[in-house]
Amino acid sequence: MTEFKQEDLAGARFEELSLRGAVFHDVDLAEARFDNVSLRGATIRGALLHDVSLDGDIRNLTVWGIDVVPLIDAELNRRYPDRVKMRPADADGYREAWDLLERLWGETVERARSLPPAKLHESVDGEWSFIETQRHLVFATDAWIRRTVLGDPAPWNPLDLPHDEMHDTPPIPRDRDVRPSLDEVLALRADRMATVRGIIAELTDERIDEMTTPVPEPGYPASDTYRVGDCLSCILGEEWEHRLFAERDLAVLTKSPD
Repeated sequence: MTEFKQEDLAGARFEELSLRGAVFHDVDLAEARFDNVSLRGATIRGALLHDVSLDGDIRNLTVWGIDVVPLIDAELNRRYPDRVKMRPADADGYREAWDLLERLWGETVERARSLPPAKLHESVDGEWSFIETQRHLVFATDAWIRRTVLGDPAPWNPLDLPHDEMHDTPPIPRDRDVRPSLDEVLALRADRMATVRGIIAELTDERIDEMTTPVPEPGYPASDTYRVGDCLSCILGEEWEHRLFAERDLAVLTKSPD
């Protein structure tokens, strides 16, 4: 294995490689940035963790021997009391969650409309712009609802925007340079949200546990069977989290000079 010892790798970029089982000893990672990394099973000891920001799919994270995830989960529920509604147990719960999301997104869109159009294409701290966020949610609905639940083998729109860590998967589009207007992406969003609303309106408790029929054509997600409730829950989670991200970034854009 390659060994780096007493070398200055400041500013180095590591992309699409495996460091599985690597050992970091007496290493300066100050101001490093980790995007879409897997730290499953990692052990960090003797660390100097000051002013560190961490988010993602976090489970079984122990700090000084204490699993802090339940504590963080409880705090998030305290800050956002409606968050627990994104984990429905029955069909009525899914309907309540979707009604809430539509209302919240309506408020967020109105906030976005108050900004100059160019601001909605701006990235905050390397994250997706507001327009790109809308495009990603169109993709998520196309993937998990139109392809997986409804069985459409090619539900994609040219403005679909997959998550960055997903490798290019023809025929799924990924155009990071296109700059559609807010009204253009909101028209797509309205169409996709109406599709979800229609499915949830007719949802039964029995339907939640039914399995989808695999779509043989290549695409995302992989051709397989999925629990209908899991597909719908995926969309609830995407809609909830990305609205919070959008609100966070809109607050920054509102304060920044034109």
